[in-house]
Amino acid sequence: MKIEFVSDVACPWCAIGLHSLEQALQALGPDVPVALSFQPFELNPTLGPEGADTVAYLTEKYGITAAQVAQNQAAIRERGAAVGFTFGTRGRVWNTFDAHRLLCWAETVGPAEQRALKHALLAAYHGEGRNPADPAVLVELAVQAGLDGELARQVLASDAHADEVREREQFWQRAGIRSVPAVVINRQQLISGGQPPEVFEQALRQIAAAG
Repeated sequence: MKIEFVSDVACPWCAIGLHSLEQALQALGPDVPVALSFQPFELNPTLGPEGADTVAYLTEKYGITAAQVAQNQAAIRERGAAVGFTFGTRGRVWNTFDAHRLLCWAETVGPAEQRALKHALLAAYHGEGRNPADPAVLVELAVQAGLDGELARQVLASDAHADEVREREQFWQRAGIRSVPAVVINRQQLISGGQPPEVFEQALRQIAAAG
């Protein structure tokens, strides 16, 4: 079973969705072999390198109040805790294009390394409020994920994988993906949103049985 996890580092529901999906995959066990990869989607593609204040950015983008932002964040923290992900305080929203470039490179190294880097990025951004547009942070996280730090530095210092990220983003947009996380199964089925583990498990069992 081929699973493509379309998501953005800046998306809190993507952190919830990934941990939830992984719990579902663990419940499925070895009876359903899965190839999991991560595909790029940018929520904030126009953000500059300086980023933006989280509350100010979200209130303007979604037309909600600061109180509603706080309420949403509380709900997200609760859902995260339920699947083993801890949300910290994040004062700024950052651009994630270079993080996606690094994830594309990590995929060429191996699926385990790409998955480890994805986890490291989500934890750094949502758990620690770190900047995924900062090359030093990205190199540190690459090393943490078992990747070669010098090669990661070279990727970030160049335009490597930039065209690939843009092409993949356009592909998923043409396919109708407008929000993330989007969990695409065998390029045929779509499970949208940060669903609970049991919802992912039931859907994946049905798809595996039908296949």
